Amino acid sequence: MSGLPGPVLERPAQGTAQGLVVLLHGVGSNEQSLAGFAATLDPRLHVLLPRAPLVFGPQAFGWFSVRFGAQGPVIDPAQAEAARLQVRDWLAAQQARLGVGPARTVLAGFSQGGIISASVALTAPAQVKSFAVLCGRILPEITPHIPADIGTQGLQGLLVHGRQDEKLPFALAEAAAGRLRALGVAHELRAYPAPHTLSAAMQDDTRRWISARLLSLR
Repeated sequence: MSGLPGPVLERPAQGTAQGLVVLLHGVGSNEQSLAGFAATLDPRLHVLLPRAPLVFGPQAFGWFSVRFGAQGPVIDPAQAEAARLQVRDWLAAQQARLGVGPARTVLAGFSQGGIISASVALTAPAQVKSFAVLCGRILPEITPHIPADIGTQGLQGLLVHGRQDEKLPFALAEAAAGRLRALGVAHELRAYPAPHTLSAAMQDDTRRWISARLLSLR
């Protein structure tokens, strides 16, 4: 499928878009949750905020089902795979519509949205060259879909995570960094004195990283 079933918030760039930023919300939330952050991004960037396809309650949506047990988060892998493919195809359609290529695209998300961002970028590096995982993790389930030459694809990742994260412990961010290191994918891991939230410091650093990735291109 090339479309997502829910609405998509869109903040057009001023003038010709210098890049595309796609922001994916977390589970139990919706496309409005990252709208405040989107509004602070450089006006030369086109920003899209899609709604996840699964309905979990009033104005509460998600990319896949998850429950938190004693051994950590347990997901519905079929739903996560469906979301990966859906976002990948939808992103390709948006890039074609806007005339923005992979080098000028950042795919980022909070919590579950960050998980999907990593899933898409690591399995389709020819489609998006920059991804940010904001208080999320990398799913082991995507391993069979990661290209063997991922380390040569020019992919860049950003991991931001609170050391006091009570939902997805900081150890998951460290594990994600280790995974990227083993794959040869360039990345940065940044830690903050924060729980499971997108703090002001996280937003500031992510905003600067996005600008550096997209606005420094010639």
